[in-house]
Amino acid sequence: MSYTLTDADKAAAQNMRDDERFNHFVSRVCEHDELWILTDEHGCMMLTSDDDEDCIPVWPHADYAKEWAVDDWSQCKPEALTLQVWLNRWVPGMEDDELLVAVFPTSDATGVVVEPRELQDAIDRKKKAGRHN
Repeated sequence: MSYTLTDADKAAAQNMRDDERFNHFVSRVCEHDELWILTDEHGCMMLTSDDDEDCIPVWPHADYAKEWAVDDWSQCKPEALTLQVWLNRWVPGMEDDELLVAVFPTSDATGVVVEPRELQDAIDRKKKAGRHN
């Protein structure tokens, strides 16, 4: 269910502030019912935030995840997760493991780091607002 991502889209996202990328992420995930993580042969890749919190980075499109997969992450591949799988399996699992979410990081910014439930709440609010339009 991926959408086509243009160079203009990528450039615009690169110039967004963290909070704008967070909102863009939520909108795209709600539109397309999927999000992207990076994986290798050992599983899902994680990063450490500036506050030394373990995070799973997520992106709204495979191409954004691919752009992140350089240097130490060059062996990683984007993997799509349906929104349903994310909400039903990943959010509870991340809460149990005390992991955070790094929403839509770019090459020069970590992105917004939130609790999994905070991201779920933002998605739920966006979905609910979409039904009322």
